[in-house]
Order: sequence, then structure tokens, then C-alpha cells
Amino acid sequence: MINNSQYIPAAESLTVEFKSDRKRLPDDELVQALVCLANTEGGELWLGVEDDATPTGLHAAHMNLTGLPGLVAARTSPALQVTVEAIEVDGANGSVRVARILVPKATHSEIATMSGQYLHRRIKQDGTPECVAMLPHERTSRSSRIGIFDASAQVVTGATVADFDPIERERLRQAVQHYGGDRVLLELDDEQLDAALGFTARAASGERLPTLTGLLVIGRETAIRDLVPTHELAFQVLEQEYVRFNEFRRFPLLKALEWLETNFRPYNPEREIQVGLFRVPVPMVDLGAFREAVANGLVHRDYHRLGAVHVRLNDDGLTISNPGGLVDGVTIGNLLSTEPRPRNPRLADVMKRIGVVERSGRGVDKIYRGMLRFGRPQPDYNRTDYNNVILRLETVEADEVFLRLVVEQENQSGSLPVDSLIVLSALKGQKRMNAEELAGLVQQDVAVAKRTIESLVETGLVEAHGKTRGRTYTLSVAMYQAKGDKAAYTRQAGFSKLQNEQMVLNYVKQHQRIQRAEVIELCHLTKDQAAQLLRKLADSGEIALCGKGRGAYYQLADRG
Repeated sequence: MINNSQYIPAAESLTVEFKSDRKRLPDDELVQALVCLANTEGGELWLGVEDDATPTGLHAAHMNLTGLPGLVAARTSPALQVTVEAIEVDGANGSVRVARILVPKATHSEIATMSGQYLHRRIKQDGTPECVAMLPHERTSRSSRIGIFDASAQVVTGATVADFDPIERERLRQAVQHYGGDRVLLELDDEQLDAALGFTARAASGERLPTLTGLLVIGRETAIRDLVPTHELAFQVLEQEYVRFNEFRRFPLLKALEWLETNFRPYNPEREIQVGLFRVPVPMVDLGAFREAVANGLVHRDYHRLGAVHVRLNDDGLTISNPGGLVDGVTIGNLLSTEPRPRNPRLADVMKRIGVVERSGRGVDKIYRGMLRFGRPQPDYNRTDYNNVILRLETVEADEVFLRLVVEQENQSGSLPVDSLIVLSALKGQKRMNAEELAGLVQQDVAVAKRTIESLVETGLVEAHGKTRGRTYTLSVAMYQAKGDKAAYTRQAGFSKLQNEQMVLNYVKQHQRIQRAEVIELCHLTKDQAAQLLRKLADSGEIALCGKGRGAYYQLADRG
């Protein structure tokens, strides 16, 4: 029997649902709850568990669960395939049987009940989930999120080519020249340009009508306001309790980016530092990273949801947010390594061809580079949720010494890859790390991360300590010398083996015992290195092992 406190989730969430079965849960209600989970993020439904996570058991009619997957498949369209597991858990009056129903996320289309209901889950204001009807625009929004529908390529109802603005066409051509976009576009007339960029699509009548991409890029402001009411850009500057700037605009995208950059510049002071023969600008926020982050917000936002793309500058940093969470398959943990998955493929392609965003689709790399190159913290996406992507860039002072070292290296061998900058930044902050830890930061497997790290060792920016599995890394002595902190290098490079042994023995004499975790902290070693050190001292008769498992410790050996 399983202790339910270790198995049943503590509370309901977007992916967890509890259903009481004391009075036999009706089949229709069960199917509706499963459809809700499938049309959101998938998850698990616990049948026989109350809303407060108390297990009360299955009704007698549900004790035989073998037919439940078939019932669910028969009452859903397309058929929902669930997995059912019977579990004995602790109840209030002894053991009870409950059912854990695993629900996969619907990835090819929305799931409906056989009565035609499309349902999904959402979080209420009090933080608890609820199952509600999925409205038509929400179905379309979800299809865009999972990559089976491109809203930006669809004709906008009520729009005509007269809603295109000649001034915005000219702005587009100037942008291609300014950003180094696809110069073939400059050779096309208006009609050819519309066709090449997908600004129009042929309707059933044979007439070419504006797509969402066309209106967003070269549409008249009045047409965008009337026909795309979800599009809005907000720029706010807050200084303590004072509002320095707070304006909302519904400009077409290229004009919106120009307007935003023009208004942002006065709040983005810049100075210069001398690096060899070159003067290097040091802005508060790197403009390349700023432009990429804002463009990403406008390009990848969910245009089925109300809400502005917010750009907010305050005393702590710059925050850029857009409606619509990360698309299916993209997580905070794979932003740097996953293949590009735009929510609005047509719009994303147009902005790449114009040159506004990174043409490789690796705009996140550009944002990371714009922060790390200056020795600032990496971009923070941790506040991102199901409904919004939220990016925070800290506006702390640049680390000039770090920047000089990066620029000098770039002058010798070209730009440092983003992975290399992440490694250098991590070692600057965490001081000493192993390949596994650094691999997690660069979001690559250990073998790929090791190649990056060892290349930095070869350039003299990083120094390796130890061999094979116990190998760790610090910034090189040259890096610490450049920063004027030679003592820090000695602390991080570690002590000699004899010094480590002596520290462990002294610790045991003072505290009577020592555990491996204490050795790791005391000597700044990895788990393997600490275990090897303790084993050596034990083999030499200096200390003796007492106990087993997690509670094991070492004490001075009895030499009598």
C-alpha cells in the first residue's frame, strides 16, 4: 500500500484534477474533465479523491477499471487515449482504492466530447483551476500555440488592399536597406511585394485580400485599430513612485519599433571605454538585444488575446512581456537549444527577410549576448507562465574588466559563441563548476558543453583542475589578474592535496566527525573528489568510517 501523502498531489492545478466517486461520478462528467485536461497541457485525473486531496475511494461501479479507456475513447472525437492505474492508498478509515488516469496533451487537434463540447482548463483568480468552454478564438489560439495553424497567414475579415499604407511600404523598403535585409525585395513593385511576403492571399472570390501579416506590417493605423483590436504596444518608464513615460500605440510594426527606439534612447545612457585602439560603447541596455526582445514580443505574441506588448523600464531593470505563453515544445529550459518554433510563421518570416530580427531564428542568442558580453546577468524568463512570456533584463553597471577581456578575445579570433559567454559568466559568478553543471546552463549535453569549455581552456580564459570525472573549471589566473584579484584565483583554484588532507584532519579534531558534504564545502571539491580524499585518509589509517548511507561519517581512527 502507498502512503498517499507521497503519491497523490497536494492540490489541484492546471494539470491535476481530483474527482470524488462516493456517489458514482457520471460518465459524461468524467469525460468532460478528461477533455479539459487534454485540451490544455494534459495531466492526471484522480478518481476517488476529494477536492482537498483526501482519498475516499472508488464507487463499486468503478472497481473494475479495464473498460474505462475504451469508454473515454468512444465518447471523444478524435478518440482520446488515456492510461488508467488502480492504486491502494491510505484513507481515513483504512486503505482505499483510487484510480490515476493519465491524460496526454492533444497535439494534433482539439478534443471534443461526442456531444460537440470543446472544453479546456484555466486558473481562476483564487489560483484554483476550472473547466470551461473553449470559445472559437481560443481554439484558433491553441492551434497556433501547438503549431498546426498560422493565424498571421489568414485573410482579415473586412480588410481590403486599400487598407495598406503607401508610407509604410516605403518604410519597409528603407528598413530592408537599414537592417541589411533581403535586397531582392527592393526590386519588386507593390503587387509583387505583397505576393512575395504574403501580405495578401487569394479569397474564394479570386480577389487578393490582406492577411494579418500584411495589415500588421504595412496597414493603415485606422485599419489596424478597427480590424486587429488585439494589437497594442505600451512603453512605460517608472522612477520610484513617479511615472516618467506611459504611452500606448497601435502603430504598424515597423513604425512601432522606430517609435519605441526613439523614445527609449533618452533613458538609455551610453558611455565609451578604450580597448586597445578601439572605443567600445557601453549602453545601459544593449540596443541590439533591446530591439530583438521587443520584435520577438510583437512577432510571437498571441493575436487572439487582448493585451499589449509591454516594455517597462524601472529602477531595477527592463521588462518586456507579451500575451501568449511559450509555444508548444519550447520551455525556459530549452530556449537556447531548441529549434525555432514561431507562433506566427508568416509574420516571423517577413520580419527576418526585412532584417529586423535575427535571420537564423536564434534571436534569443542575440539577447543573451547583449547582456553577457557586458558582464551583466543573463536574461531572466523565470516569470513566464501559460498566458504570458515575460523577459527581464537587469540594468546593472557593466563589468568593464570582463568586457575588455571579451573584446580583446573577439579582436583576436572573432565573436565568442553564446555558450562560451554563458560559461565565462557562470564562472565569474559561481567561481568553480564542473562540466555537468555548466552543461545545464548552456542547455546542451555534457559532451557538447565540454567542447565549449575546453576551447576556452585553450584560449587561456578558463583553467581546468583535476582529471576525468573530477575535473572542475575556474576562470584562469590571467582573468583574475586582469580583474586585480589574485587572491580570488588562489581561493578558487583550490589548495594542494596535502593542504586539503590537513584541513579535513583539523576539522575532525575540532568537531569529532565529518561527512562528505562538509568536505565538499570545506575544500571546494566535487562529490567524487571529496569521496577520493576521504578514502585515502581512511586507507592510511588517519580516519575511520562510521555508519552507512546518508548518515555515514568519519572520525579519527583509534590508533590504540
